[in-house]
Amino acid sequence: MTGNKLVLTTAGSQEEAQHIARALVERRLAACVNIVPGIESIYRWQEKIQQTGEWLLIIKTTGAVFGRVRDAIKELHSYEMPECICVEIEDGSAEYLKWILESVR
Repeated sequence: MTGNKLVLTTAGSQEEAQHIARALVERRLAACVNIVPGIESIYRWQEKIQQTGEWLLIIKTTGAVFGRVRDAIKELHSYEMPECICVEIEDGSAEYLKWILESVR
């Protein structure tokens, strides 16, 4: 285990995805955020099946600041209940993992 995390969230527009990503990096809550355009989500919301085009954010951060990342996503997001899923990074390039730790405070 490295202590580093991947956090996943989606956004309803490119502008919102960029706004969230930039804020997380500027606040030093994320070392890097990848924005993946053109995903399609099918989900149940308020007892109806929904189908929506979205942008996926892949956030590289640390376990130490995950709570602050989760709070920032909720603060910055337009969704009533934004996705926020945290996944442990078990291994990877030592230099890259060190860079994540050094980039996040």
